[in-house]
Amino acid sequence: MSGTSQTSLAEARRDLEPRLEHASGSMAGELFAVVDLLDSSAGLRRALTDPSREPEQKAQLMRRLIAGKVGTDVEQLATRAAGDRWSDARDLSDALEDLAVTVVAADAENSSGKAGLDRLENDLFWFTQVVDGSHDVQWALEEPQATPDAKSRLALRLVPGISPQAQQLIDRAVRAPRGHSPVTLVQQFLRRVAARQQRWIAEVAVSRPLTDDQFQRLQQGLNRLYGRDLKVTVRQDPELIGGLRVSVGDEVVDASVLSRLHELQRRLAG
Repeated sequence: MSGTSQTSLAEARRDLEPRLEHASGSMAGELFAVVDLLDSSAGLRRALTDPSREPEQKAQLMRRLIAGKVGTDVEQLATRAAGDRWSDARDLSDALEDLAVTVVAADAENSSGKAGLDRLENDLFWFTQVVDGSHDVQWALEEPQATPDAKSRLALRLVPGISPQAQQLIDRAVRAPRGHSPVTLVQQFLRRVAARQQRWIAEVAVSRPLTDDQFQRLQQGLNRLYGRDLKVTVRQDPELIGGLRVSVGDEVVDASVLSRLHELQRRLAG
């Protein structure tokens, strides 16, 4: 995606985040269904991403297409996304697929915390390894004459005992690869799940080494702040001068002296 679409994708992800506390497989399935709807018509994709049309026109078109067919959360997500700007007609459906995978990851996270995400990531990786190791399996999963049901049964037999969330994503990849090979699409899903994992890792930069007591207090404070047991990694960065910088996923909390000096410089320059 280009810059414009990346900006719209970031906005869609922000719109999704507060809804993930009740993420479910059915919510992901509804988002995938909207993706299928868009993939079924190039004309529809163009209409929904035409930069010459008003955002509200595009949002209303999306609303008419899906109202009553999906839940409120998915209707709002898809409608708002349709009202944003997209550089390419395919980018909107790609973005909604990204949201669907995030919902599946959040479903695993809600059920078992980080362990649920770990299992999902491991299950998807296992599938890619099994498929990569057999040309016959790759051929069978991409055989145009085979039915989607047959491909799904084969794919899931390859990795018995995987989590329901992994089953949903693998089933999706073999039924609707969207121009990719199934294993390539699962690898894309895997990267999105790994990105979700970063929410459980706090990367802390400090100007000088922490004592054991300071580290424990930092760990406890971050756990309270984010409401979960984070894995805290610490690295020393003398350029900070003092204080610390904390990164959790896409969020950065900068309490360094260097950051305050830069802010002062910006105010003086402005």
